[in-house]
Amino acid sequence: MLQELYSFTVHDTQEVAEKTKEKRKNAEGVEEEVEVTKKIQKEVPYTVILKEPTRRELEEADMEYSIEMSRCIKRGILTKAMLAKKYSDTGGILSESDAKKLMDLYSELSELEGEFTKSTLAQRNVKKMSKKARKDISELSSRAAMVRRDIVTLESAYQTLFNHTADTKAQNRIILWYIANLTFFKKDKGETEPLFDGKTFEEKIDSYYAKDEAEDSLFQLAAGKLASIVSYWYFSNEPEKEDFDKIINDIDGATGTEEKEEEE
Repeated sequence: MLQELYSFTVHDTQEVAEKTKEKRKNAEGVEEEVEVTKKIQKEVPYTVILKEPTRRELEEADMEYSIEMSRCIKRGILTKAMLAKKYSDTGGILSESDAKKLMDLYSELSELEGEFTKSTLAQRNVKKMSKKARKDISELSSRAAMVRRDIVTLESAYQTLFNHTADTKAQNRIILWYIANLTFFKKDKGETEPLFDGKTFEEKIDSYYAKDEAEDSLFQLAAGKLASIVSYWYFSNEPEKEDFDKIINDIDGATGTEEKEEEE
């Protein structure tokens, strides 16, 4: 059984066959009840589920992040730290004090992530992990999340500048990894199925873009919410269900306003 990180419901309008009973007269003129099947447009509820990532999945996602970072650097794309140092040395859009603060934050985050990886790899059996080990790992995760949040806050003032760095592309890649590998759906009381087909990440990515290009209705209903939820989860420090609920409500509220404006 899946351990859920979060789930939400979307309603997809589909053509379905609905059976009803009507009274009709037969050839002899006798009224009788017959079953009639009609095709109608009906809203079908789907539960979209984000699975809680396992330790192995977290490690695989981190590996994908590192691979994408290396790939970007080889192509000549600067990292955020490189860009911050460049502006710290030469001046420009990024102020000297902000550049130095960012460099310090990047350095701190790198150390925390290294400690976190070292600590988790040292624990071969998560279920048998001591209370102290769990506490230490939880504290490392919390501190890393807070540093990420400080970085995002500072970078927001220079959003355009950092949009095309290796870090941003790697972050987008890891968020896509989580969406592709952790998203499942369930129709009514049916079986839980992966939203994206394939066994490998690349196969799931192909499925992701195929659904996007084909304007798959379920994908379109869920994609924006999935990206918002996963991004918030990735950059936040142990978010609560209420935080995710607020994101979904805000998206639904914005969508409802846009639809109303189009009707008017």
